[in-house]
Amino acid sequence: MSADPARNDVVVAEADAERPARTLSGPVAIVVSVVAAGLSAYALWNVFFPVAVLRYRIVFLAVVLALTFLLYRPVLRVFRGTSGGSDNPTPLDWLLAGVALFVTLWPLLGGFDEYLSRSFRPFIIDVVCGLSLVLLVLVATWRTVGPVLPVICLLFIAYAYFGAVIPNGWLIGHRGYGSTRLVSQFAMGTEGIYGVPLDVAATYIILFTIYGAVLELSGAGKFFLDLSMAAFRRSRAAPGRTVTTAGFLLGTVSGSSTATAVSLGTVSWPILQRAGYPRDAAGGMLAAAGIGAILSPPTLGAAAFIIAELLRVSYLSVLGYALIPTLLYYLGILLAIEMDARRFEVREVDMDRQPFWRLLARFGYHFSSLIVIVVLLALEQSAFRAVVYATVLALALSFLDRRHRMTPPRIFDALTKGATGVLPVAATTAAAGLIVGVLTLTGLGLDLSSIIVDLSSLITDNATAQLIFTAAFAGIAVLLLGLAVPVTASFIIAAVIIAPALTSLGVDRPAAYMFIFYFAVLSEVSPPTALAAVAAAAITGGNPFRTMLMAGKYTLPAFLVPFAFVLTPAGRALLLEGSLGQILLATLISAVAVAALAVVTGKWLLGPAGSPERVLCLIAALLLLYLEPLPVFIGLGVLSAGIVVHLLTRRTRRAADERVTPEEVSR
Repeated sequence: MSADPARNDVVVAEADAERPARTLSGPVAIVVSVVAAGLSAYALWNVFFPVAVLRYRIVFLAVVLALTFLLYRPVLRVFRGTSGGSDNPTPLDWLLAGVALFVTLWPLLGGFDEYLSRSFRPFIIDVVCGLSLVLLVLVATWRTVGPVLPVICLLFIAYAYFGAVIPNGWLIGHRGYGSTRLVSQFAMGTEGIYGVPLDVAATYIILFTIYGAVLELSGAGKFFLDLSMAAFRRSRAAPGRTVTTAGFLLGTVSGSSTATAVSLGTVSWPILQRAGYPRDAAGGMLAAAGIGAILSPPTLGAAAFIIAELLRVSYLSVLGYALIPTLLYYLGILLAIEMDARRFEVREVDMDRQPFWRLLARFGYHFSSLIVIVVLLALEQSAFRAVVYATVLALALSFLDRRHRMTPPRIFDALTKGATGVLPVAATTAAAGLIVGVLTLTGLGLDLSSIIVDLSSLITDNATAQLIFTAAFAGIAVLLLGLAVPVTASFIIAAVIIAPALTSLGVDRPAAYMFIFYFAVLSEVSPPTALAAVAAAAITGGNPFRTMLMAGKYTLPAFLVPFAFVLTPAGRALLLEGSLGQILLATLISAVAVAALAVVTGKWLLGPAGSPERVLCLIAALLLLYLEPLPVFIGLGVLSAGIVVHLLTRRTRRAADERVTPEEVSR
């Protein structure tokens, strides 16, 4: 059984948050590819010969906007023309690209220093170019990731402009700002479009997309899949383990949860189907593996780079924050896989695999560039240089494989893919910069943060309970925000609005940002959108909603573990903050909690688990994740009671309850 590549393209087009780009042809394709490769070369040049920060961001955004209008189709059909029957840009697209270049580069064309000096009293042409830039950023964002984020940006801009209309009794009222002041905020400094979010896309993200393109073209993706299949001996749980391992490894190449789920499903769904996995369960497993790809070091997602910038810490520190939660995440998935293999009574499957050690010895060099990134970060090299050196190493080692040598045409393709891969992220971060600009200008972020805290205080006067409710409200808010906008944008907005609510109650900033990061990422497996789950369901042919629920089962630890490092000081050990003993103890207790959660969702302990022991395991897991001595001891006692109940009822449970069909179990 083979996958249909054309169908996979349709799946990505329908399910991914990022809209599919055009397939250009002829001279237009050559021109666009050269410009894209030039943008990647410019980003690499900036690592070793830095350009002034704002100048670099301006040039980067100018090229990004132009490429976006040439590579992404208009949204409204009335503007969709034809270009000789091809998929090439229309005259309108060329016009927008030209206007984008002019209005974005205007600060450099009209005298950069003079432009900055008049930021609070801009000329008319400055205002016109600034407003045009805002509009073009919103249109580019609409083309790449859909209408929701641009609409939200317009609402924030309207709030900034019409603030005086809001009644005085409302907490979020303000005096209102005119177009001149808004242009100054948005386009004449580093508080709006050219803020930290765009800087992350222009520095970290484009370098990692170039690195991912080099890994892909040098054969690393194929090697990671082959190695995952070869890693496990023949057993009924082997297909599930393979999916999880391959998802982790492929995430370093794709950097996208949905793309990872689709790429993985193409190869692994026929295997899972032969093993006897129901469609919904297999789709949930693929979605969970895809999400794990952007939760896991050493690459993580775009939001992780923003965390490093906001906290002014090294990227290695952020990798450290993510290490233990990632291990707990995969522990939960692997335990669920072992339970599902028994519940679904799946079969052993003969997979076309190569000898593990021979494969590792021949192509194991693909791991070296990943290791180099971590080593260089540990040696206090900047993340920029670390990823560039890793890219050069991956490129050089590609010559060990005749089929995937990085010849000049392949290098050109990698540079092109690196730039085109960053376009949706760059548009998203530029648009998110507009929201951040409004929040800082009007003080809305602090107002909304205080509202969240006040809402918790209305429910209870107890400080601990207030923190629990605030964390719960924060998690729900980020998930809801993530349903509407991409992960990067939801993190940026939530970091400004929600993080202060947590820090005001004693949560330190790294824990607050990591909490928001996890929930922003998990919005991709949360109903009703759950893009990764929808993509996986399209591959397996399963029911999208039931696939979302199954994905939620596999990812449940990732929803609950973040509460552990927010609610108590002891939980900070999960972020590698504290002594070695504290870290090991917190990790061990959390691992027991994750195992208890696996019993709850997997409905299996030493055999089929009934409702009484599952309820006890859920209570135990929640108590254990609080990570304070008394709740931990009570939690261990409750867990022991659950095990005893299971042992006492296991043999008396009727056979009809012990054996159900896989389709019934998946529901």
